[in-house]
Amino acid sequence: MGKKGYLILENGKIFEGVSFGSVSDRNGEVVFNTGMVGYPEGITDPSYFGQILVTTYPLIGNYGVPDDAVDNMGIKTNFESDRIQIRGLIVSRYMDHKKHWQAKRTLSDWLISQNIPALQGIDTRTLTKMLRQKGVMKGAIKFGPPPSRHTSGLFLKNVKDINEENLVQEVSCRKPLFYGKGSLKILLIDCGVKNNIIRNLVSRNLSVVRVPWDFDPYRNNGVSGFDAVVVSNGPGDPKMAIKTIGTVQKLLSEKIPFLGICLGNQILALAIGADTYKLKYGHRGQNQPVRDCFTGKCFVTTQNHGFTVDGSSLPSGWHPWFINLNDNTNEGIRHEKLPFISIQFHPEATPGPHDTDWIFDYFLQFLK
Repeated sequence: MGKKGYLILENGKIFEGVSFGSVSDRNGEVVFNTGMVGYPEGITDPSYFGQILVTTYPLIGNYGVPDDAVDNMGIKTNFESDRIQIRGLIVSRYMDHKKHWQAKRTLSDWLISQNIPALQGIDTRTLTKMLRQKGVMKGAIKFGPPPSRHTSGLFLKNVKDINEENLVQEVSCRKPLFYGKGSLKILLIDCGVKNNIIRNLVSRNLSVVRVPWDFDPYRNNGVSGFDAVVVSNGPGDPKMAIKTIGTVQKLLSEKIPFLGICLGNQILALAIGADTYKLKYGHRGQNQPVRDCFTGKCFVTTQNHGFTVDGSSLPSGWHPWFINLNDNTNEGIRHEKLPFISIQFHPEATPGPHDTDWIFDYFLQFLK
């Protein structure tokens, strides 16, 4: 049996569990995900950076973890980034299996190899209901003597809210990277991009130039002549990515075709003078229904975000594109005439349904 550990929440609640990851103390924002499968892809999504993840599905680990194979572009085939992005994992029951033809190791082995703590045996139903009622909150995974309400309160008092930090700079690439050999070139601003966004663009015969979040395309830096811009997903409060917002404002003034995905939706909104706000507990899972405001069609989508666009704050000429059918929050915006669109969900999936991968093809119409 693993070492006993504790999940401490800022509201004073303490959950006791047993370790199946690294025995190391870690703090972050405690959030939950409603997905039933897809944990290798999910926990390598940079949008989770800074967070302790609670899985609502009761059995995790039952099909193990695949290998670190890379494709012909040099990006990992089975994961959405080069490393595990969560700060900790909380599950009801861990299955120490690798019963899948692609599995090369257990989830426990993988977590330990990357120094990520994880606890099982926790009542995740009660924990999730608490997060839904009170909202996501600061928390910590701690090992050692059982904490009291007093000692845990003193500890979390000194834990910083991750949303006060610019998390995007922690997960973005450090220099331009190049993929594909298509005749049309996409400038991909990396705010924590998932690998499958790159795959989807390259598979459509596009060249992709992936640049850091604070990259200035107007300087003499060797990157020029791009035909369109994509701003990726990423973690944290979009208002912290000030340089990205400023760059997007310049690009929009040039009327260059633009696609924002997840955080990119929020950054586009801020660049045009609209507002964003923090959701109570966010949307994280593979079963979020959205409706196209123009066609009335509905889609099931993969999502991973804690902030959203205030649809009522959109300036003249801009319209909501999609809305969430669970809570009516914004899921995308578009300009009524210019080639500017963005979505809050993940059309590239991994994990989750591929119902909206047509978004990439729709965007390409602007490049013709």
